[in-house]
Amino acid sequence: MSADLKPGTRAPAFSVRTTAGTRRLKDFAGGHLVLYFYPKDDTPGCTQEAIDFSAHTDAFRKAGATVLGISRDTLAKHEKFAAKHNLTVLLGTDENGEISGSYGTWEEKSMYGRTYMGMARRTFLIGPDGKILRVWPKVKVKGHAEDVLAALAK
Repeated sequence: MSADLKPGTRAPAFSVRTTAGTRRLKDFAGGHLVLYFYPKDDTPGCTQEAIDFSAHTDAFRKAGATVLGISRDTLAKHEKFAAKHNLTVLLGTDENGEISGSYGTWEEKSMYGRTYMGMARRTFLIGPDGKILRVWPKVKVKGHAEDVLAALAK
């Protein structure tokens, strides 16, 4: 995670193509933004995370928050993923890695002795003023959506 991205710092500006059109960070001003980064559509953990956030869409809305998930999958893949699982969260595509780079979520990983670059599962809660309120640096999917909701209630 970028050392700059901790609570109290300004969230990096972005423009992202989503399943509901292009969105910019400034479009969420005045409300909270739950910005979560995930590795890949239609994988078990990523699917469960998106379903969990979608299941709480009304609660997030009542708390004044929008949920936006970002991966490097294409917009077409996001649209199929959302339709297949009846997702109600926004999904954004970061194909060129600009957004994940500025949020420090594109990082070196290793599995079975092999190193590669991949998306870290990380969530940022951004306040109405565009400043980061909280960071979840190593997300465990189970209970995560509820944890983010609880943080919004504080």
